[in-house]
Amino acid sequence: MQVRVQTEPFDAGAELNAFTAATSGAGAVVSFSGIVRDVDGGLQEMEIEHYPGMTEKAIAKITEEAVTRWSLVDALVIHRHGTLHVGTPIMMVATAAPHRVDAFAAAEFLMDYLKSRAPFWKKELTASGADWVAARDEDEDALRRW
Repeated sequence: MQVRVQTEPFDAGAELNAFTAATSGAGAVVSFSGIVRDVDGGLQEMEIEHYPGMTEKAIAKITEEAVTRWSLVDALVIHRHGTLHVGTPIMMVATAAPHRVDAFAAAEFLMDYLKSRAPFWKKELTASGADWVAARDEDEDALRRW
């Protein structure tokens, strides 16, 4: 299991290849990459803040829960912080399990957690100003199903 919170860009394809190559005993590997998307008003950049140490610990705890709950062979979570631009990777989740159903469910669980509860603070900067990103009901609804 690996959790990384970093400012540096990452290559999702290379990360997935390395993750898959290092995984044995899995019949399925699932990955998801989140990309910074534009917003109405034209996103110039997104700023993501976090508390070092606390964020990694919280993500590691939920990743360990996913590994146990779905009998994963391995899991990888990467999440960036700092200033990000439209079209750049913001996060990645990869899960490996003996069967695809568990790999998909664990990946979706981790993505829902990262979207709703991971201790990050996101600010969107547009031509009209800056706004903190508020929690959305649909994100909370997605997390409640777990």
